[in-house]
Amino acid sequence: MKLESFDDVTEAIAKKGRPFHLLLGNGFSMAYDPGIFSYNALHGFVEDLDDDLLSKLFEIVDTKDFEVVLQQLQNFGALADLFSSDRDLKGRVDSAAVKLKQSLVDAIGALHPEHVFTIPQEKSNTCARFLESFLKTGGSIFTTNYDLLLYWVLMRNEVVQSVDGFGRDRDDPDAYVSEDELEYSELRWGKHKDKQCIFYVHGALPLFDTGTEIVKEEYADRTYLLDRIKARIAKDEYPVFVTAGNGQEKLAHIRHNRYLDHAYEVLSLINGSIVTFGFNFGASDSHIVEAINRAAKHGRKQPPKLWSIYVGVYSEEDRAHIESIADQFRCKVHIFDAKTTPVWGPIDAAPAV
Repeated sequence: MKLESFDDVTEAIAKKGRPFHLLLGNGFSMAYDPGIFSYNALHGFVEDLDDDLLSKLFEIVDTKDFEVVLQQLQNFGALADLFSSDRDLKGRVDSAAVKLKQSLVDAIGALHPEHVFTIPQEKSNTCARFLESFLKTGGSIFTTNYDLLLYWVLMRNEVVQSVDGFGRDRDDPDAYVSEDELEYSELRWGKHKDKQCIFYVHGALPLFDTGTEIVKEEYADRTYLLDRIKARIAKDEYPVFVTAGNGQEKLAHIRHNRYLDHAYEVLSLINGSIVTFGFNFGASDSHIVEAINRAAKHGRKQPPKLWSIYVGVYSEEDRAHIESIADQFRCKVHIFDAKTTPVWGPIDAAPAV
């Protein structure tokens, strides 16, 4: 399979005249700063918590991946529930899972840049142009990342094409109130979902489920977004995101949240082509492959349907992996060298071979 460059991808975008969507994975954040946005860094943060139980769990399972450890805990909890009458054992297992999830929330928060203005303006501008190149085709942006980078870039650069589906409603809309006394709700999802083109498929730190609404936290009252998120967490309010399990377990989590379910359904219905950056289609991503294949509508000759996917790879190992699973996709598969993609800055290096 030919290894293309990102210039080849942009040429295809210009030539085909169809919507081109973008799917971002953890590599998007790692390309900004691999020392912060990696699971190894998150694991190091958990070790620094001086929690013997969590450290031993990582040693026993022999991994630095939160998702693998959480899946093992969930499996053991199910077995303990089936084979043991010891309620204390089941409680300890469940408690450990909850504690690990909380550690993940703490880690993501603590390892972020302090606020949006920590990101150099040049990098932010470059990333905004990269994102806009897809939105201008009529495409959407999907991300499986939980962090704030995408949200920060869109907000700081006021990318006008980007609509995340959130908006405000008037409090007491039926009551007459003078213009200067009008009060509005916090940002709620749904008001603009028909125009939505930014989708957090696995949720994100700023998104919270109140039980009746999906709301988005924001910078306000001169308080940075990350600080406002931490304040919610301190009140036992937790962000909406999918952290653990295999593809089908992730899909089950998605289906039980109306925002996540909507994002997944839109991904399953896209028309045109999709480009992936920093997404490796690992063993726990079967639900994403399933969504892409639903969009491909195998055998259909007319749009709307997904015609092709362009997968960014960083290494020969990544390339071999995508080539080995290419037959799992029901649309045409291209691969391109992710290192030639100007996501955060100009590219000087030649394509890898």
